[in-house]
Amino acid sequence: MLDRILNGTRKASLWLTWLGGTLIVLSAFLVTLEVLLRKLFNVSLGGADEISGYAFGVATTLGFSYALFERAHIRVDALLGVIPAVLRPIINFLGLVLLIGFALVVVVMVWGMVGDTLDNGSRSITPMRVPLAIPQVPWLIGWMFFVFSGVLIGAVAIRQFLRGDVQGVQELIGVKSLDEQIQDETV
Repeated sequence: MLDRILNGTRKASLWLTWLGGTLIVLSAFLVTLEVLLRKLFNVSLGGADEISGYAFGVATTLGFSYALFERAHIRVDALLGVIPAVLRPIINFLGLVLLIGFALVVVVMVWGMVGDTLDNGSRSITPMRVPLAIPQVPWLIGWMFFVFSGVLIGAVAIRQFLRGDVQGVQELIGVKSLDEQIQDETV
C-alpha cells in the first residue's frame, strides 16, 4: 500500500511540476506582451511583473516534490565517496530529515502568515491590490506537498533499509550515480 501511495504522489508531483512550468511560460508571454505594448504603443498592461513574481513563487514550490523524487536537489557530496558504503544510507537519510525538517519549519511559518493574511484581508501594496491569499495559498500547498512527499519517501526508505534493501534506499534518497545522470540526460 505504501508503494501505491508513493507512486501516486510521484505522479502528482509531476503534474504539479507541469502546472508550475505552465505558470512560468504564461508569465513569460505576459511579460513579453507587456514589453511589446510598451515599446510599440507606449501602453502598459500594468502588473505583469507582480503577476510573474507570484507565478514564480508558486511554480517553485510546486516543483520541489518532483525534484525530491528525482533526487535533483543540490547536495554537497564531496565527502560521500570516502564514507563507507554501510553509512551512506544513514547519511542520505539524515540529509533528507534535515531538508524536510527545514521545509516543515517553513510550512509552519507560512501557515501562520496565510492565516494572518486571511484574517486581515491583506492585499498587495501595488496598484493591482491583489488579495495576498491568492498567491500565498497555492504557495503554501506546494510547501505542504513537499513535506508530505519527503515524509513518505523517508518512510519507504526506512522500510527498505529494515528489509536490507540498500539499493532500494539508494534509489529513493541517494545521490544519483554518474550512469543515472547520463541516462537522465540522454532520455
